[in-house]
Amino acid sequence: MIERYSRKEMADIWTLENRYRCWFKVEQAVCRAWCEQGVIPAADLENILADVDFDVEKILEIEQVTRHDIIAFLTFLEQKIGPSARFIHLGCTSSDIVDTAMALQMVQAGEMILADFDMVLEAIRELTLANQGLVCIGRSHGIHAEPTTYGYKFAGFYAEFLRDKKRFADALEDIRTGKISGAVGTYTVVTPSIEARACELLGLKPDIISTQIIQRDRYAHYFTALAIAAGTVERICVELRHLQRTEVHEVEEGFAKGQKGSSAMPHKRNPISAENMCGLARVIRSNALASLENQALWHERDISHSSVERIITPDSTILMDYVLHRLTRLIKGLRILPENVERNLWGSYGLFFSQRVLTALIEKGMPRQQAYVAVQKRAMESWETHRPFPELIRSDEDIRGHLSPEELDAVFDVKHYSRFESEIVGRVLAQR
Repeated sequence: MIERYSRKEMADIWTLENRYRCWFKVEQAVCRAWCEQGVIPAADLENILADVDFDVEKILEIEQVTRHDIIAFLTFLEQKIGPSARFIHLGCTSSDIVDTAMALQMVQAGEMILADFDMVLEAIRELTLANQGLVCIGRSHGIHAEPTTYGYKFAGFYAEFLRDKKRFADALEDIRTGKISGAVGTYTVVTPSIEARACELLGLKPDIISTQIIQRDRYAHYFTALAIAAGTVERICVELRHLQRTEVHEVEEGFAKGQKGSSAMPHKRNPISAENMCGLARVIRSNALASLENQALWHERDISHSSVERIITPDSTILMDYVLHRLTRLIKGLRILPENVERNLWGSYGLFFSQRVLTALIEKGMPRQQAYVAVQKRAMESWETHRPFPELIRSDEDIRGHLSPEELDAVFDVKHYSRFESEIVGRVLAQR
């Protein structure tokens, strides 16, 4: 990556030490619930609630023997806490701890990502307001269509990111779920009341029904919400890449002093940030597919999902956090080139006025197909001869017989295309 990733807070969520600490928080919450029901003595609970200095290497060493991460973790706690540790994990299965702790980690990461969305939205908002009124050529199929504005263009990105944020916020609430229901979810030793209290202590809601695990549709919701947001990032970056092409050159990414674009061609200033984020968006989307594949497990649970999640959960959250920070820097440093925007607007000889002429003729009583043929004839002539389309329309006797010079002046007013920009942009930016 061109820019070093420095968000230590996000990376720290996925360290082994934090995983063990989250496991311990879950075990402590369950023990507190048991204590409140008179099962665990207060003195033992006090020992269990004491802070533990986790020796990651020691736990991994134990795991080399046990070949089971939770048992290695519990063995380590016994060594640290002593006799009171016999109450830890009472009535629980490994997934009670792992899934509930994973919810804590995914919530920690998700809350950071929600803040990132706000950061991107503010940057797009500023860019939108700064470029209202800048009329540019719109393109469909890569071909000049009708004019739009940079205010419309950036406001569209703002609206889409708001939807992305809402989707992810919904997914975050969905993942804020724990389960303490035992080996296959039937509360053989623990009770629904223990589960409810433990989850309350952890700031989670108890799963309404679980098997040995929390069902992976919740995870799929989380990762697909990230994937859709990554799609928005790529949509913006693809647009900015096209707008930076030499023959278009309406925008430029920031280019730092001393930066180089090519080892062979000193003139190059490449859209590297936008390209980089397009690539990372593909990774985030591919991870979502893996989360969807994790939904179908054998019976009450198998372990095929676990290895996948150990990769995609840190990868997707760290990548999304990185991408949203980098996108914010790109947007804030983006340079718009109005002179090139103007050049491109008129680069197709004013052909974009064709629908305005067609509509004006229809309103004057000319049959639609007749009007279409008349306008298309002059449009093709403009394209082939490079003569301005408005000039050819004004020279057409049949069209002049229907539209006066003053009416044609109104038809060829480029300000017509931005007349609702303030209203539409305003309603978009008013959303939260």
